[in-house]
Amino acid sequence: MKVVDEHVEVNETEASGGVKGHNVRYVLGFSLIAVVIVLSAIWIIPALLQP
Repeated sequence: MKVVDEHVEVNETEASGGVKGHNVRYVLGFSLIAVVIVLSAIWIIPALLQP
């Protein structure tokens, strides 16, 4: 990090501040699919059990 004139400039690593990679997109994708399946089951199963 360095100060230039009246603003601070940071490089890409300092600016990101988070972890890149590590298959985060796969975890989010599987979590989304799991939530859709569970919520669908919660909605469909009671509908099928009604006379």
